[in-house]
Amino acid sequence: MSRQPIPLAVADISSFARALAQQMNEEAAAPSHLSLMNMLARAAGFRNYQHLRAAHAAGARLETPVDESADFRLVERALQQFDDAGRMLRWPSRRAVQELCLWRMWADLPAGKHLHEREVNAILDAGHHFGDAAILRRSLVGMGLLTRNADGSDYLRLEMRPPAEARDLIRRVAARRAPVAVG
Repeated sequence: MSRQPIPLAVADISSFARALAQQMNEEAAAPSHLSLMNMLARAAGFRNYQHLRAAHAAGARLETPVDESADFRLVERALQQFDDAGRMLRWPSRRAVQELCLWRMWADLPAGKHLHEREVNAILDAGHHFGDAAILRRSLVGMGLLTRNADGSDYLRLEMRPPAEARDLIRRVAARRAPVAVG
């Protein structure tokens, strides 16, 4: 069985080296091949080598270069929650997938605009099929992506940079929503 090469890209070589050195200092003896691969993967921001390998495989399936330490397997799972028109089909059971899908809903909300609860619900309703804007709205507030007054009279999207996985999901779902030219 031939081995598939798995590239490893790191955003900052200094923090990578520091994390690797710290892990190597914790080892009593010279690390084994597998231990060293796990250390390299953890230093790059993955849980272990298996996580790095799964992220690379998912990135390849999604035809995305693995140039960030993004978990493309998680992106792949989140994409399964959206239909071909980019609307969320169901509320995911896994918390990590829920949070990633909420970033997609956050992207639909207008930046810097104060909204009433009815307006927020209308935007969220346009982005999902399962008919529960309240769970989306509450979860967005719970994640700190949206603020609200206690009486629901004023909602405001909080501006922040989404994580790498969320940026990728937002881009992919937006591409599904784009009109296809028939020629």
